[in-house]
Amino acid sequence: MLYRPMGRTGDQVSILGYGCMRLPQQNGRIDEARTERQIVSAIEQGVNYFDTAYFYHNGKSEAVLGKILAKGYRDRVLVATKLPLPLVHSRKDMDTLLDTQLKRLQTDHIDYYLMHMLTGMAGWQRLKQLGVEDFLERARQAGKIRRIGFSYHGGKDQFPRIIDDYPWEFCQIQYNYFDEHNQAGRDGLEYAAAKGLGVAIMEPLRGGFLVGKMPPAVQAVWDRAPVKRSPAEWALRWIWNHPEVSLLLSGMNEESHIAENIRIAGEALPQSLSAAELALVGEVKETLGKMMKVGCTGCGYCLPCPAGVNIPLCFSSYNDKYLFNDRMPQFNYLGFTAGVDGGQPSYASLCRNCGQCEKHCPQRLPIRRHLQEVAADMERFYFKPVMGLVRGYFKIRGLFKGARQAEH
Repeated sequence: MLYRPMGRTGDQVSILGYGCMRLPQQNGRIDEARTERQIVSAIEQGVNYFDTAYFYHNGKSEAVLGKILAKGYRDRVLVATKLPLPLVHSRKDMDTLLDTQLKRLQTDHIDYYLMHMLTGMAGWQRLKQLGVEDFLERARQAGKIRRIGFSYHGGKDQFPRIIDDYPWEFCQIQYNYFDEHNQAGRDGLEYAAAKGLGVAIMEPLRGGFLVGKMPPAVQAVWDRAPVKRSPAEWALRWIWNHPEVSLLLSGMNEESHIAENIRIAGEALPQSLSAAELALVGEVKETLGKMMKVGCTGCGYCLPCPAGVNIPLCFSSYNDKYLFNDRMPQFNYLGFTAGVDGGQPSYASLCRNCGQCEKHCPQRLPIRRHLQEVAADMERFYFKPVMGLVRGYFKIRGLFKGARQAEH
């Protein structure tokens, strides 16, 4: 495992940080046994930075991580979590939320504490008016938090203003080869590093968009590379090629992915990609950009939708249809959004045009307009009749199965 300094903090962090937003699940809940095996294995192989948040896994991520680390691992790692800004309405709320997080994490201190999801100066000014500076200083003096930072999801113009307005020690930004100039972007990365801040990178794989099965046109570019690497390795190495990056966060939940990421994190030195390799990545970026319909990362901040629309799933199916020139995403869209798993329908045309989702979107996407595009393209004249038949089939099947079980 390679390590880098976390800005001016004096901490040496593993260049691979463990994101606890997408832990493995079973029956709709965190699979705690599997999660523990994965996290302990990562610690034993040198990962020393774990990032969670109040809202992750509906509030369960902090508690599960704390339970695991309490088994003799807490002193071997740095824990990062975040003040949930939507729940902060007073100075007292800040103390109450922090104490709740300390209890969940079964620890007396949080190493890296972030203001979660700042999008501009307005949000930061609101916190200041509520007394956040006093809160942070008192919490630090009490030993409850060690390092103070923020995660950012706004435009590039607001980012340096926030950095210059408080003595931050680190920040967390979205950055990957596809989003090199989106949000804080390369300019923000370099600005923060020049100010002495540690920089943690989130969404290095753009919510999985940059990995897995690649469209043939993209895979053809990767296949031309003299050194054969998976799409994930290319994406991670591109980020670690930047000396300004302290670490990147990967939401790992598959053993094979963890093993691959740790292997790469033992090899990826800054400025180690050649000019030809960087050009290849640029070609992939250009090819993907021409094929992609909606720039959604699948982060889920737009949820829950009051109308029940599964916005990330709608956009993912829509993108897949054009990225892979395949009819299967159309069938998947029908099956996944019809509610055949016992849930409620979640297709795009359920949108009521309320706009709540757009207020929370880190990408500032015109979600309502895109949902109209998805509905027009994916929900042809036969969609709702077929959806009704599918739901009816599974309902009858469930009733039949229940009757048979009752007989026994």
